[in-house]
Amino acid sequence: MEFFFPFIAALLPAAVLLWIIYRKDPVKEPVWQLLKGFGYGLVAAGIAIELESLVFGVGLVDDEPTGVLSAVNMAFVGAAIPEEIAKLLMVWLLLRRNRYFDEYFDGVVYAASVGLGFAAIENVAYLFGQLNDWQGVAVMRGLFSVPGHFAFAVLMGYFYSLVHLGGRHSWLNRVMVLAAPVLAHGTYDALLFVGSLSEAASGVLSIAFLLLCWQLVKLCKRHIAHLRIFDQMPKE
Repeated sequence: MEFFFPFIAALLPAAVLLWIIYRKDPVKEPVWQLLKGFGYGLVAAGIAIELESLVFGVGLVDDEPTGVLSAVNMAFVGAAIPEEIAKLLMVWLLLRRNRYFDEYFDGVVYAASVGLGFAAIENVAYLFGQLNDWQGVAVMRGLFSVPGHFAFAVLMGYFYSLVHLGGRHSWLNRVMVLAAPVLAHGTYDALLFVGSLSEAASGVLSIAFLLLCWQLVKLCKRHIAHLRIFDQMPKE
């Protein structure tokens, strides 16, 4: 029982968010497809670890941030870029021949299943790495980290659907499939990493971080609303 409650606490936020996005889908996707996507998210976490080990190993990222630029570089090159590339690879593998991917909203649902699988295994690692204070870690990550991965996935799924359904495959949408989640993820991490360097700046950056989280919530709601409108349009 010592590990049961930390394990449940680690998985619960991802499970709740996956249930929420499933319920919002007007035409429900097969549950086994979402579980498959969740499993792909676990694989994405392993790929991301290998990519992160590579960028650290070749010296593209400092082992510890030594200043603002170093922290920002760690946020983007050491975390956001490899993690979002790994997730996008799994989203592509999941959807490239998926006959159920036939509505705009589906892109968000499937990207979220991958992103939340990634977030779940990452959460397990963090909680089991800090078992002496797993309750506090679970609360903070449940409020911010897991919803953060969910938001990044919504951005990825939104542009993925625009590119692959309905002819909205402009060069900008193609770029934004990866660029949007990377920018959001990198900014999210950069605010935390830079804030950890200076107590004097941590208060201001904490406010900026909360504002970013709020803006991500609003952006995700807007993108989800747009996809629902697209799905209601007559099919060409």
